[in-house]
Amino acid sequence: MVDLSKMTKWDMGKLFDFSVLPKQSTEADIRRGCQIAKEYNCKAFCFSSSEWTPIVAEELKGTDIMVGAAIGFPFGQQSSAVKAFETAEAVRLGATVLDNCMNVGDLKDKKYDKILAEFKEYVDAAQGVMTKMIIETCFLTKEEIVTATKLVCEAGIDWVKTSTGQYGGPSVQDVMLMVDAVKGTKTKVKVAGVKDPRPQNAFCFIQAGAELIGTRAAVEILDAVDDLRKIGLIPAYTGDK
Repeated sequence: MVDLSKMTKWDMGKLFDFSVLPKQSTEADIRRGCQIAKEYNCKAFCFSSSEWTPIVAEELKGTDIMVGAAIGFPFGQQSSAVKAFETAEAVRLGATVLDNCMNVGDLKDKKYDKILAEFKEYVDAAQGVMTKMIIETCFLTKEEIVTATKLVCEAGIDWVKTSTGQYGGPSVQDVMLMVDAVKGTKTKVKVAGVKDPRPQNAFCFIQAGAELIGTRAAVEILDAVDDLRKIGLIPAYTGDK
């Protein structure tokens, strides 16, 4: 569980993956995004095309910010072999963290063995690089959210993620279900698709047990930390810094 009272605004940067996802993104947009990720001490800079991976790796060299790459984005309906190839290629190009998309239709069809096999192939293809799986909670029932989360855990994936951010976002109740389902495993919960008002909502998900937020609004959210502390929505800092 994240203890916000022990974190400065700088520390809180590590609670956020900063992303640039629009289709019209240019190389200048990607390089600018990397600089913002460094300025705000984010955990990772994420993007939707492996084309940018070498550029992001170049921009983030010498920092502890991870190079993110999306796999099967955003539909997750590619074959397992295609996703595995995309994963291996992203790693070869320099990605250090991967966000993959589950095939939601397979889950609704209860093809659990197929899903688990695909998840394990993904982990193998990642070659030890940090893995995440997006389950797209807005399309799932409460029972399906729990089932998907447990499959992610069983496959040994590092993070289960709520959403791509392309569709509906999660509810706090969705995240609480996921947090409960990962207990006793190494898997952690990441939230994406945070809706307005983003600063308040993002930290509500952290308080619910998520340990990472993926968002294009990281700057907006982190810039609100001092004000949210003033009104008590984030606890006052009680650390040593």
